[in-house]
Amino acid sequence: MMEYGEDDYLMISGIQHFKFCRRQWALIHIEQQWEENAHTVLGELMHRKVHDPYFTEKRKDVIIARALPVSSRTLGASGECDAVEFHKCEDGIRLHGHRGLYSIYPVEYKKGHPKLTEEDQLQLAAQAMCLEEMFSAEVPEGAVFYGEIRRRECVKITDDLRREVTDMFREMHRYYDRRYTPRVKYSKSCSACSLKEICLPKLGKNVSVKEYLNRMLKEETE
Repeated sequence: MMEYGEDDYLMISGIQHFKFCRRQWALIHIEQQWEENAHTVLGELMHRKVHDPYFTEKRKDVIIARALPVSSRTLGASGECDAVEFHKCEDGIRLHGHRGLYSIYPVEYKKGHPKLTEEDQLQLAAQAMCLEEMFSAEVPEGAVFYGEIRRRECVKITDDLRREVTDMFREMHRYYDRRYTPRVKYSKSCSACSLKEICLPKLGKNVSVKEYLNRMLKEETE
């Protein structure tokens, strides 16, 4: 099995961008482009509220670690878990400074509501796979907490999710190694993208992508 060095690690959170749009991921993670909109600002504020890298909380038989750094040599990825709950159980791992055995339960925080697509589940699955590698333990499920509905949704870390995470990180590494940015492929989701003015700066409501690209080609030849 191939393993990556730390210098080659990609951001775990990038899998969200990659699932949403390969070009968006490349603009952010390869070309280092970024533009905030209301969605990204609110999301960042929520994560700041959750993250306290020096804070571990204990509630009865549950230990909660926030902003826990995680990584995987097999995925070639690293990042932070918003929160990881360690639940006391009969068959689990040992934690330094704590008696008993604990199971591992990652929780990802999102500002909005559950999506129809699997970006959030894929990010959580990637975190779970990192935790499994780090603790040599199984992480069969976790949860995504949505700020808009004030509720967490349980996510089973299925074999299908694991395969998709593995395949996507392999593809991301190929793109990154080649410094490859895919061409524009317009869809309805472009209107909600925080990079639309960078990706398609002159695309208005009454201008088709074909017209925009033809105009850009014409400007380059003049």
